[in-house]
Amino acid sequence: MPRQRSPNRDKAKQMYLESGKTLLCKDIAKVLNVSESQVRNWKAQDNWDNKNKVAQSNGNSCATKRKKGGQPQNKNSKGHVSSVPKGNKNAESHGFFSKIFPPETMEVVQDIMIKNPLDMLWENIIIQYTAIARSQRIMDVKSKEEMIKELKKSKVKTKDRSTQKTSTNESEKEFEYEFQFAWDRQATFLKAQSRAMAELRSLIKQHDEMVHNNPDMATEEQRLRMEKLRAEVEKVKNPDKDKGNDGVLKEMLEGLKNEL
Repeated sequence: MPRQRSPNRDKAKQMYLESGKTLLCKDIAKVLNVSESQVRNWKAQDNWDNKNKVAQSNGNSCATKRKKGGQPQNKNSKGHVSSVPKGNKNAESHGFFSKIFPPETMEVVQDIMIKNPLDMLWENIIIQYTAIARSQRIMDVKSKEEMIKELKKSKVKTKDRSTQKTSTNESEKEFEYEFQFAWDRQATFLKAQSRAMAELRSLIKQHDEMVHNNPDMATEEQRLRMEKLRAEVEKVKNPDKDKGNDGVLKEMLEGLKNEL
């Protein structure tokens, strides 16, 4: 299902036109509480200037560069017979993707192309954090005496014993089991959790650096939810003795429901 059009998209265009096309993208972004890159994407996609040739960007304005190739109403190609097959998609910005991806995948690609890098990084953090929280329940070891016995494989052997007077068939079943002891499961879980937590810390560090280097990119909501996530990750590393792991896990999952 395609993503619903943001109401800020039309507001941004209206603000730009009402200012006589003098309002800067960064000023529009601050008013609407969105990223400057998002405003630039809207301006280019909705053609706010309603023309192809505009002034070159000075680094602060929203000006769009003049498109390459023939301009509207020129007659340079009059009488020329094109060698390109009719119906080709060479001019599409994502023509290569549309050739190899089905329509439903292309909708996802188009949504991703206009995403804010900060939001994409945050989604990766949520996915990693969810996997860590879920593993707490799956890999829980109740006691040191706990042992799991799993059937690995089984087979049946048949033996045919025949003589001149008698004929007998014997079948023999063989089973192979795998035993998982508490200490082994716990050690495996700790190693996997350490790697997952290291990856999560790396993602959070990247998010912090991006916010620090591009303060205008992050909204107040994004900063607050990152602080909340840091506190919850700290609870996983050092759970309260009174609550225990189950209480911490419950709080984590409730927090994730609110985020998602």
